Amino acid sequence: MDSEVEHDIDFDDEGNVVLKKKVKVAMGRKSRAGGGQFEARVRGDLEDKGWIVDKWSNNVFEGKLIPCRRKFNPFNKVMTIGTGFPDFVCFSRRGDLFKVIGVEVKMNGNLSRVEKEKCAWYLKNGIFSEILVASKIQERKGGKIRVEYVDVGEVLGRMRG
Repeated sequence: MDSEVEHDIDFDDEGNVVLKKKVKVAMGRKSRAGGGQFEARVRGDLEDKGWIVDKWSNNVFEGKLIPCRRKFNPFNKVMTIGTGFPDFVCFSRRGDLFKVIGVEVKMNGNLSRVEKEKCAWYLKNGIFSEILVASKIQERKGGKIRVEYVDVGEVLGRMRG
């Protein structure tokens, strides 16, 4: 009998067995790779526009700014450090002062409700003067990809109570 295995076996943080469909695992791998490439493109675009760009390694948890938890992948022997929200912190000199903004990279441009709440917290507490969402715009299939930036203030204005 020559049948292909439909599921991949994995373990969660507590050691419980988790079955994952191989098709979904492959899709996730491609999505993660595409997201990483787009993130690099956004970083290059911001640097070309004169911003100093760095990975943001903090997050908001229960109303406090905390350092991100590092993630270790034992199969690749890789430690992921930059898992903060937003993805980038950008600086630009404005005379004697610096303008500091946050940039979150999203392929589709949509923020989750939790991400919107974190953005509102950052703006309310004066961590960033503004937060931009970078999304991917492609006019036609196979055409040139460009980056579009949307201010989170516009997104938060549309948010329901």
